[in-house]
Amino acid sequence: MEVLGIFTAFGLSASAGLNAYIPLLIVALLARFTNLITLRAPWDTLSSWWIIGILVVLSLVEFFADKFPAVNHINDAIQTFVRPAAGAVAFAASANVITDIHPILAMGMGLLVAGGVHAVKAGAVRPAVTAATGGAGNVPVSILEDLTSTLISILAVVIPVVIACLLVLLTAGVIWWFWRRSNRTAAAH
Repeated sequence: MEVLGIFTAFGLSASAGLNAYIPLLIVALLARFTNLITLRAPWDTLSSWWIIGILVVLSLVEFFADKFPAVNHINDAIQTFVRPAAGAVAFAASANVITDIHPILAMGMGLLVAGGVHAVKAGAVRPAVTAATGGAGNVPVSILEDLTSTLISILAVVIPVVIACLLVLLTAGVIWWFWRRSNRTAAAH
């Protein structure tokens, strides 16, 4: 079961790279209302009504801020710091449920995963969407990111093996992309 707990942690921290508050809210709600996840101290604070309320408000703020031109760029700049931190908390809280990974290592892994996802999103995907669509594609892409973050967060807790399969597919896709790129470069020279 420890291996699946790691996939849960990776899935939650990756989804925090798309939306900082959705995975934390899902963990808080699942810990509060189900037996799917039981948070150990100090992470059990996430399931308090105050934290759930704050996460709902922050989720709504991020949802709407990300839908308006110019405001979404300011939001992404702010989220550059928030999303990796949220990923660190999500990873550490969920990894600590099943395994005894040291909290500093868990937070470091969550920081790297969420920060990496956010860097790709804010540094490559969103600017490409904005340039290709004149900004018209930002709202649908933002909605898709929120849905993806929600789905990955739920699947990471309920069916962590799906996250393992997604990681394998993603890794294979990245390897294939680099392989094709190197073959194109070699053919060009």
